[in-house]
Amino acid sequence: MSKSGVTVTPDCITQFNDLKLKKSIKYIIYKLSDDYKEIVVEETSSDPDWDTFQNKILNAKASYKGKEGKGPRYAVYDFQYELEAGEGTRNKIVFISWSPDEGTLVFPRMTYASSKEALKNALNGIGAEVQANNEDEIEYATILKDISKGKR
Repeated sequence: MSKSGVTVTPDCITQFNDLKLKKSIKYIIYKLSDDYKEIVVEETSSDPDWDTFQNKILNAKASYKGKEGKGPRYAVYDFQYELEAGEGTRNKIVFISWSPDEGTLVFPRMTYASSKEALKNALNGIGAEVQANNEDEIEYATILKDISKGKR
């Protein structure tokens, strides 16, 4: 359980293990349930297209007390990249915490922030973490640069 009292549903862990072990899933997008009491799987996909994934994250919505704003999300992406000097291909499971600086309602943003560790701790095998608050931080090239050099 997180500091906010939010729990992680078992499906979150099951889907992550499928991504990690079976390699049948490319990414998982997680969200808080509508009552803000559980972290649930919003979507899984085997589509390797980064732009499709990025658009889903950037266009996420959250509502609270009848108001709607940009939606924070958590995601796990099985990131594949080439090593410099032709040393081969590597995969790294990247945990992404997306919480836009602008247009996000306060309650969802604070609940996501205080619940992140509960999800991260439930997912064994994360290779890197990215905290993204603006669109530049969730660009493929930005993440590739950071994870391929071990910065995140």
